[in-house]
Amino acid sequence: MLQIKVLGPGCRNYYLLEQMAAASLEDLLEEHPDLKATLEHIENPLEFQKYPILFTPGLVVNEKLVCAGRVPSKKEVTGWLSSAFNQGS
Repeated sequence: MLQIKVLGPGCRNYYLLEQMAAASLEDLLEEHPDLKATLEHIENPLEFQKYPILFTPGLVVNEKLVCAGRVPSKKEVTGWLSSAFNQGS
């Protein structure tokens, strides 16, 4: 099970990261149709405090902050999701 969270106040980069995470998840689901995953949108700054994030947007995969303060490439996001999936398998 993958738990994916996108952290941010709803700015442009937040939505770009959210789209990137959704597209990467779709790709991973094509390869592994039995994969179970959730994609959450966290816009409450009080929730950000659970993670070591200084700048938004942030991407959390299975409760681990993998990226913050920038919009990563789709390749990077797909790599993080694949890695988390492989660790859980």
